[in-house]
Amino acid sequence: MAQVQPPPFPLSRALLEAVLADRTSDRFVCELIWPRLGYEPDAAGRWSAGPATAAGWREAFPLEPQFIAERPPSVALTRAIPREHKQLLKEQLDFGGYRIGELYPRRTRRATAVNWLLAHLAGRPEPLPANGPLPELLAEPADPVRGHPGDLPIT
Repeated sequence: MAQVQPPPFPLSRALLEAVLADRTSDRFVCELIWPRLGYEPDAAGRWSAGPATAAGWREAFPLEPQFIAERPPSVALTRAIPREHKQLLKEQLDFGGYRIGELYPRRTRRATAVNWLLAHLAGRPEPLPANGPLPELLAEPADPVRGHPGDLPIT
């Protein structure tokens, strides 16, 4: 009998702003994207490509792509955003980008992740509610280069 997957964590403006503000773990950011790409968790919590995962993703990243920690999955995510949706961060969240002193790979990859999530919604089309469930929000990391305890090192 096939295991029924829980629905992905619901998106909201407040949640996406928390991601941009570095108030969630990098893994949580990935867990927002993986099920929307068709990845499925196993009993141990590892995600792998499932039957609903597009062939390109399944072939390039058979196991949970680390969108924040690793450059190749982040680049693939950027390329997966249709041209007409590249400006959704500005258009929907009024996000003007990070300041020069805040430009770290972790943060720019978070912006890519949020833009992909907005593009995913726009392609469905699904509304982006202002509020919704939030995970327990974390304090901004003391070292934004390293991230939160438990975040994978950036490569």
